[in-house]
Amino acid sequence: MSLSKAGLSAPPRGTPLSPLAFGGAPVGNLYGEVDEAEAARAIGHAWEGGIRHFDTAPYYGFGLSESRLGHVLAGLPRASYTLSSKVGRIIEDAAGRRGQDDGFAVDGRIARFDYSRAGVRRSLEASLRRLRLEHVDMLFLHDIGALTHGDRHPQVLAQALDEALPEMARMREEGLVGAIGIGVNEEAVCLEVMPRFPLDVIMLAGRYTLFEQDASKAVMERAAATGVSVLVAGPYNSGLLGAEEGPGATYNYAPASPEVIARAQRYYDICHRTGAEVGAAALQFPLAHPAVSAVVCGLRSVAEVDAALHRQRAPVPPATWAALRKEGLIDPTVPTP
Repeated sequence: MSLSKAGLSAPPRGTPLSPLAFGGAPVGNLYGEVDEAEAARAIGHAWEGGIRHFDTAPYYGFGLSESRLGHVLAGLPRASYTLSSKVGRIIEDAAGRRGQDDGFAVDGRIARFDYSRAGVRRSLEASLRRLRLEHVDMLFLHDIGALTHGDRHPQVLAQALDEALPEMARMREEGLVGAIGIGVNEEAVCLEVMPRFPLDVIMLAGRYTLFEQDASKAVMERAAATGVSVLVAGPYNSGLLGAEEGPGATYNYAPASPEVIARAQRYYDICHRTGAEVGAAALQFPLAHPAVSAVVCGLRSVAEVDAALHRQRAPVPPATWAALRKEGLIDPTVPTP
């Protein structure tokens, strides 16, 4: 598919999203293989259950997530769902590569960063082929920021502002993309980009959650004030608040410290005492913020889809929010459902 083709019809940038979105990293074999049929069932079951936004990236399984989503979604009316993907990495063949480099159990492929104009366009071209689509509704520039690039951050940021984001805006004008933004895990780079380039959307993972708001307060306020839509990913802080029986062992994709686990336990104690499910509170909390348009949950099976749909709809008593505020576990200035 050539990206020089203009005039393709993309949904308006303000297209509403389903509040719960399907995160496609797990069906890209994140941390372990997912059977092809099971991945397809999970994607189809999500759509049948009312989930209408699907998020993916070339990085997720080095193209596998996009291919699996494309296979299932090709059988559904295009107007019945919205989809986001990302640019910033190029997927290449790597003969002999085995194992779970970068967390994905996929052999024979690698991902390398490329934030150039040509790289961004080449990345979207490959994504559209895998997704079997002519456009994506949202396109995020993936993983810029010091958290990912360390000492190279100034150079990466300069290239993002000078090349990648302008090229994404050009592809938006061509109708290949409905909205553009950045997909990151840190507030700082959002605050660097927002005054210097007009974004439509931001995907922020793990920073505006039930467990923490301090590391996102400024960006959330700026997004609400400027009309930038935020998709919140990682609502369980990489498993910390994901189970119902008690805190998980990981936080920010690393082993959780005793202090973090002790703080997480306080959420469980309050939710159990007030008759709420921790997972439901964690899933519903971000949606109360006026800037948030959807919460993205990584899902790999029909059972996980059903659990997320249940949590989206489960009642969380007002007493739960009040107790969390009283105990200082929710910032007193942020909204609750």
